[in-house]
Amino acid sequence: MNTPVLAAVVGAGAEQAIAIVCAVLAAGALVAPQPRLRAVAMALALIATPTLLALHRWDTSSFSVVRNHPAVAAAAAVVGLVSLAGLAWLIRRRPQLFALLAVAALPFRVPVTLSGTTYNLLIPLYAVIAAGALAWIVVLLRGRVQGPAAAVRGLPGAVRWLLAASIVLYAVQALYSTRFNIALGQVIFFYVPFALLLALIAELRWDARLMRLCLLALVSIAGVLALVGFVELATRHLLLNSNLKAANVFGSSFRVNSLFYDPNVYGRFLALVATLLVAAMLWTRSRREVLVATGALVVIWLALLSSLSQSSFVALLAGLLALAALRFSLRIVGLVAGVAVVLGAVFLLAFGDVVHVNLNRAQALATASSGRSSLIQGGADLFAQRPLGGWGSGSFAAEFRRREQSRVEDPAAVSPEDRAVAASHTIPITVASEQGAPGLALYLGLLVAARLLLVRGARRSPARAGLAAAFAALIVHTLLYADFLSDPSTWALLGVAAALAAAPPADPAPAR
Repeated sequence: MNTPVLAAVVGAGAEQAIAIVCAVLAAGALVAPQPRLRAVAMALALIATPTLLALHRWDTSSFSVVRNHPAVAAAAAVVGLVSLAGLAWLIRRRPQLFALLAVAALPFRVPVTLSGTTYNLLIPLYAVIAAGALAWIVVLLRGRVQGPAAAVRGLPGAVRWLLAASIVLYAVQALYSTRFNIALGQVIFFYVPFALLLALIAELRWDARLMRLCLLALVSIAGVLALVGFVELATRHLLLNSNLKAANVFGSSFRVNSLFYDPNVYGRFLALVATLLVAAMLWTRSRREVLVATGALVVIWLALLSSLSQSSFVALLAGLLALAALRFSLRIVGLVAGVAVVLGAVFLLAFGDVVHVNLNRAQALATASSGRSSLIQGGADLFAQRPLGGWGSGSFAAEFRRREQSRVEDPAAVSPEDRAVAASHTIPITVASEQGAPGLALYLGLLVAARLLLVRGARRSPARAGLAAAFAALIVHTLLYADFLSDPSTWALLGVAAALAAAPPADPAPAR
């Protein structure tokens, strides 16, 4: 083996080893039994993760400035560290400021292309997480623990352990993936920082005032994003996503995405905010608050319509049904849902052509689901071929394309949609095909544990009811689109639920 090849093999092995170390450190930040141990794991993760990114991208154009102008890079690093230190100082003095900053940064993504893959990175959120981690580490080192210092036990502990196991398993299964770069990106940009996010959120003391401020921040941000979307709709000009711009030119309808790269992610955010806002409305006794919230809901609903995200409409419906079940009667909600399903089926049978869904055609399901049915079938076939270990983390797109090409004599006959696929758009299918039975078991276990954690006390508290309903909406959206653990909303919702479960018996978020 010649020297360049040997160096490449050693480098790849080092990246894989460090990726597993990063995953273990993130898991430690979640489940270590003592706050100080969790802080140490968090500190090491803050060092190891950017080190892994630099190692992976050192020879690429992304790091050309660092390689060719080390003095400039060093000066920029000093400025960045000083800025983080200043933000950490503010958070240390006002710990609840971290929650507000994290909530404000949740929606904002920046598309960045690395190794041929475009990641929509939450760079503002990364900065907030890093500053929050620094603040918490300093507080613990000085022996002045702020907040409940949530213990890792009970249902919150079960959720943390399942999340930690999911991160480590994903990193380990990246070792035999045909798309290690994709798996590495998921670990660096999503799993590790979001694990730190949950750990920090769970350490805060969530009272009624903080809940209210966070909801106001979310609604305000949704209003600003909606305004941007309305401007896009009026001018017929999108700010992001050239592919969507082309689709709007040749399509029969115009979809907006506001400051999001994907209209479905935009719709998901709006659906979650609307669900939380309705939860507050259902428990408040103030007529003024109901009127203000109703006006905000009208704006959010119009913005959601402009996204034309079918998965977000269904997610919002699921969230509202969950709220109705918690606030009123599960039996009534079930009856209403059953009637709605029957009426919907009758409508599709009678007027399916009006909405381009002809149930009498063989390709009706694929057409109605925008090709998702073929992706689901392909993912199920991949799982059947390797049910124990799966094909490796991040490998779905490559293995699905390989499967489709093997089914046709002419590879060019594979549709452009299949060539461009990045996920099955149904999270359990993606998990099963990439990670096999172990990953699927962890996923299902996490859903059960999260459900038990979220519904506890939800009938008596708008905060807990809102969290439970928003999580239900999120899960439904992941069944129709994608992004479960790679969405910070998942971790934020579970983190707040864990903090509330660790709080004193008195409800920290009463009806007002």
